[in-house]
Amino acid sequence: MSEQEEEFDAQDVLNAAEETTYKAINIPVTSEDLPESEDNELEPEPSGGGHVKEQKDRSSSSLPSTDEEQLMEEAVSPEQVSQSLRHYKDHYHATQSANERSNDYVAFLEKIKAVKESLKTSVIDSSATVKVVLLPVGQEIIISFNIDSTLKHLRDHFSYLVNVPSDVLQLRCAGKILKNNETLLQHVVKTQDIVQVEIFSALPDVYPVKRINRSDDASQVIIVRVQTGTDQYQQVAVEIIKSDFHKPFLGGFRHKITGIEYHNAGTQTVPKKIAEKHNAFCRDTQTVLERRKLQQTVNTTSTQMTKIGVYVSNITDKLVTPGKYFSAAEYHAQRLAAVIVLQTYYRQWHAKNVVNDLRRQKMLRLKWEEQEEQRKIEEKEEWMALDYYRRRNPQTKEDFELLYNALELWRQEELARINQSLTGAERKAALCEVLEKESQIIASIGRHRYIAAIANQEAMIQAFLNKEHECKLTQEILELIDREVDLMMRGVKQENLEGLRKRIATLFFHYIKTPLFNPEVSRHLKVPQDPLKFYKKIYYCHSCQLYLPSTEFAISSTSHHINRCRKCISLDNESQQRESFLKYKCLLQRLYSSEAEYEDDSKIAFLMQLQDIQYLIENIWMSQSALSAWNDLNDLVMVRWDKSLEWSPWNCILLTKDEGVAHLKLMSIEEGYKPLFIHKIKHKHFLAKNYFSQIPVLASFLLEDPEVEEIRKKHNPETTPKIIESPKPTP
Repeated sequence: MSEQEEEFDAQDVLNAAEETTYKAINIPVTSEDLPESEDNELEPEPSGGGHVKEQKDRSSSSLPSTDEEQLMEEAVSPEQVSQSLRHYKDHYHATQSANERSNDYVAFLEKIKAVKESLKTSVIDSSATVKVVLLPVGQEIIISFNIDSTLKHLRDHFSYLVNVPSDVLQLRCAGKILKNNETLLQHVVKTQDIVQVEIFSALPDVYPVKRINRSDDASQVIIVRVQTGTDQYQQVAVEIIKSDFHKPFLGGFRHKITGIEYHNAGTQTVPKKIAEKHNAFCRDTQTVLERRKLQQTVNTTSTQMTKIGVYVSNITDKLVTPGKYFSAAEYHAQRLAAVIVLQTYYRQWHAKNVVNDLRRQKMLRLKWEEQEEQRKIEEKEEWMALDYYRRRNPQTKEDFELLYNALELWRQEELARINQSLTGAERKAALCEVLEKESQIIASIGRHRYIAAIANQEAMIQAFLNKEHECKLTQEILELIDREVDLMMRGVKQENLEGLRKRIATLFFHYIKTPLFNPEVSRHLKVPQDPLKFYKKIYYCHSCQLYLPSTEFAISSTSHHINRCRKCISLDNESQQRESFLKYKCLLQRLYSSEAEYEDDSKIAFLMQLQDIQYLIENIWMSQSALSAWNDLNDLVMVRWDKSLEWSPWNCILLTKDEGVAHLKLMSIEEGYKPLFIHKIKHKHFLAKNYFSQIPVLASFLLEDPEVEEIRKKHNPETTPKIIESPKPTP
């Protein structure tokens, strides 16, 4: 054979290999995507795949010409064939200079046969199991794919399934984006390996990746390599059927020597699913079918009477005689008498139940009244014990008001006793003694006030330091401090923390320069924060002759001018009247709480100040209940006269707590009270309206006042108002 002919033979082998390679590329799909046909049990093969199956059945002991034909029909890659042929072609030319070309040609054919066997194995075993994960739905699909095929086929296949353009769909394996012209072999994926490929959309908003609709019995196909003999392997397409059915164990046996368990074949059979039946309604199921049929007894019967030639015994016969006639009127009268008896017993049973219920209600009422009396006594004793404790250990401003009030009452009693029993020099001596005792008591109260002021000041400073101001600056300072502590616990060097500490110091410097957190710093600022607001809220006290903010003045709703500050009023009260306003403060707080429960945006009640409520109680209502004349202010409340209208000094009434609850339950005032009492209450309302005439004008300016809303939220009915916050005496 000439050299040219040998080159033509090698070129024919290369062309045949390239042709077969281009026909062998396919995309394995799951069984749910295959068309319904008889050949759908295995994985679909491409047009060139049939040659591979035919190769398995052929004998490996054919002639060299047969080997060449088989080599041309194998599905191999053109790069492998061309490299192998060039290698052996060069070798062939190198050995051509030898004398025995025929022997070399035979050796050449044997080497081509060996290359063909290696290429055959590589082509048959060039598939890998690909686990495709659709993101972001997380659906997993397992398919078989050739490692030497380009990934464009895989991209196009899933582009059709998820209905997303191929250029938008992205493939990712081990964190790397796969390109169309790349293969799994280039990414170090070997045959029979399992690799995971993630598919997602580059434009998820426009082309989202959705879940592929698959039936419950969806199957997947994988290629399994099975050894059929010595050095002989066969690839089998295995269909995996996914089902949620749990196979029951129906029996089997275990080999004693090998230990292999064998189960009965019945455990591999999926039971037939019963179709769900829906509720069916038809006329047949609601119609009763009736059928009429005559029946005849099997045995016939007859009667026989005594006659000539026949004797019938009459021993068992009975003589029936008619009784007294029972008319319908008599029957109904008998039924009526029976009904009356039943009604009598029923009414007796019902009367017993009513009496027992009344007796039980009476017992509960008496028990409740006893508990209420006991509760009132306990509250009274608790109040007295707490009042005594506050006098012994004064801490607040109200406590010292109680002390000065008690001192004034004692002084008046002593003056009255001296004026009644003593005269002349003895009277003057007794008055001097009272004055000396009064001076000592005042000095003792002053010492207690100084000690309490120091303790309260320390408590206020500690509370101010413990308070966390909710703002961006304080949050940033706290975050930096926490970061510094964390770094110190990790063992960071001090020089590495200098920058962080400078930043903390700078932010803290800005914090103390803010007048909101440090009001005293406004004295040292060259430019005030808001001079206009500062000037509007400053007033002059004519008593101490100081300019103070508006919060230091107690202004009533009837005031026309601002004269004295709170401190001057308190000092004047301690030196002259020595009145205690604690009871009025408690009553005012109860008024705020009761009005907050209505939630009808009432405003006049929240305009009332301590001086207003004191004048209303002392001068209008004479410090006593309008119904029972009870004069203990601790038990009195100010409620609405007409609960459908807003509370005001001309729509209120002073009652005890129990009377106030009963008054608010009335549906109509005219039905609950007599006309004389109503006229008396309206007269008091007229007096109050004349005195508080400018309150409606003030209320008109408070439609959206945040201070009124703050007072209303403070006395929200959800939280129980605490009138007295002093600690209870220890036993």
